[in-house]
Amino acid sequence: TEEFPFGYHRATSVAFLAGAVALVSMGGFLLIESVHKLILAEHPTIGVINLFGRDIWLGWAMLAVLAYGCVPVLLGRLKTPLARSLHDHVLFVDASMNRADWLTAVGAAVGVIGVGLGYWWVDAAAAIVIAADITWDGFKNLRDVMADMLDERPTIVDGRARESLPERVRTYLRELPWVEDADVRIRDAGHAFTGEAFVIPKDTRDLLPRLRDAAEGARALDWRMLDLTIMPVETLDTLPAKNAPEKP
Repeated sequence: TEEFPFGYHRATSVAFLAGAVALVSMGGFLLIESVHKLILAEHPTIGVINLFGRDIWLGWAMLAVLAYGCVPVLLGRLKTPLARSLHDHVLFVDASMNRADWLTAVGAAVGVIGVGLGYWWVDAAAAIVIAADITWDGFKNLRDVMADMLDERPTIVDGRARESLPERVRTYLRELPWVEDADVRIRDAGHAFTGEAFVIPKDTRDLLPRLRDAAEGARALDWRMLDLTIMPVETLDTLPAKNAPEKP
């Protein structure tokens, strides 16, 4: 649109940020609350109900409900590979939320069993471990989305390794017969990638058609390569990141 000339692809980054903040907030709240309860040495109690003339411990009902809470982990495992193949950060955070739901349910179940056995501290201790794990996942996602918004070199959706597309585009351009050397700057725009390429042409004959064909060929390398601007230059030494040290 006229107001958003680059489209709405960054909306996924905004959603990724919101999901990461939600994980940090939820995990942080649970962590503080659990530590507070452990410090105060609160002894949780689980009562009984009379059903059909028999006294039944409420812990059994709690465990049954919490068992259902473990189902989201299956959804999370199904979503994670899809998030990687679609380069969908939002879906990846959603899978992390499913994992958080599962961990919360397991932690609560361990706490209920511990209370039933007379170990009052098990409930708070299990909650601390689970909350710390959720908070750590949230911080990792928050770090990744902030790096994306600062146009860090693209990484795969879970942030563990660098995305191979920039190197593939660079190699493709360098192998063109009319190109002496080339370099690229690719940024993550959500589901897609955009960026610039700089080429040193061996000669300038038919340069515009060659640049057009090279851009089309680069975009054809991967469906995520949304937009690539190719600029002819005399040297690559003037690029800001040309001589920057490689990230370990």
